[in-house]
Amino acid sequence: MASTTEAAAAKRDSAASEAFWRDGCAVVPGFASAQEVEGMKEQALKLVAAWDGKTTTEFRTDAGQADAQGSDDYFISSAREVRCFWESGSDKAVVKDDPKATMRKVNKIGHGLHVLDPVFRAYAESDKVCKLVRELGWEAPVLPQSMYILKNPKIGGEVTAHQDSTFLYTEPRPTCLGLWLALDDATLENGALWFRPGSHKEPVRRHFQRLVSEDGSTRMVFEKLVGDDAMTPFEGVALEDIGQETHQKLRDAGFVSVECKAGDLVLIHGQVEHLSLRNESDKQRHTFQLHLIEGPDKGITWSAKNWLQYPQGQLFPSL
Repeated sequence: MASTTEAAAAKRDSAASEAFWRDGCAVVPGFASAQEVEGMKEQALKLVAAWDGKTTTEFRTDAGQADAQGSDDYFISSAREVRCFWESGSDKAVVKDDPKATMRKVNKIGHGLHVLDPVFRAYAESDKVCKLVRELGWEAPVLPQSMYILKNPKIGGEVTAHQDSTFLYTEPRPTCLGLWLALDDATLENGALWFRPGSHKEPVRRHFQRLVSEDGSTRMVFEKLVGDDAMTPFEGVALEDIGQETHQKLRDAGFVSVECKAGDLVLIHGQVEHLSLRNESDKQRHTFQLHLIEGPDKGITWSAKNWLQYPQGQLFPSL
C-alpha cells in the first residue's frame, strides 16, 4: 500500500497534469526538497569554479540569437558537454579565486548536465521525475537537454517569448516537455515566467534549424512554419519597458505570470508561448531545467535539422 506521502504526491501530480493539459503550463508545488535545491546550487558553483572562462560565447534570445549562437562551435557542440555561457553585456572575465563573482556574470550552464554531472543526473533520473512524466502522458520519454539558468541580480537577461518546440523539434508531431525547477523564489521583480494559457493548442510557428554549408561550416536560421507575425507580437522580441507598464502589456495580450517558491516545478508544454523578463532586482532567480521528448519507441524522430545533435551513434538517455 502506498504511503500517505506517496498518495499525496500522486494526487498533486494528477492535479498538475489536469491544469497542464488545460492551460499548457502548471505548477507542481514542493517538488524538490530544500536539500535537493541547495545541492544543485552548490554543484553549479563548483562547475563555475572549475571553468576556465576561455570563450566569449554569450547566450541570448533576442533578434541577435541566430547570429550569436548560429555559427559558434562552443555552443553548437555543447549537447553532451557541461559548458558555461556568459551573460550578454558582462565583461566575460573569470574572477580569480572568487567563483561566486564569476558566477554572477554567467547566463547558463548546459546542455549535458543530466548526462555528465552526478548531482543533476540523479535528479533527472529520479523516480518522482519518471512518475510525473508518465502521469502527464509521455510513454517512452528521452532527455535531449538540460540547463542551469542563473538570471542573476541586475544583469540576468530577458528570455523572449517562444515555444520550446521551436528549438526541440520532433516529427511527425511535436512532443517537447519542459520541467522548470525553481531553485529560488521566482517573483515579478526577479524574472518569473509568463505564459499565454491555451497557446499550447497552436501549431509550432518556427523551427531553429542547423544548416551545414558545402565547406562544412554551420549556421543557424529560423524557418517560419506557419502563422501570422501579427498574432504573436512578442515572439523573439525584446521588451524594452520594465515594470508595471510591461506587465500590463503582457496581461492585455493574454499572458499570466507564474510566481513560485524554491522547490516548485513548472510544467511547460512545448507549444505554449512563454517568456521571462530581465532581473533588475537584488535577488537571483536560479532554475534547473530538463527538456524531454517522446522517444523512438513511440514512433517519434528527433529532427536532423535541430541545433542540438548528439555525436553519431550516441542516443539520448531514456527515463
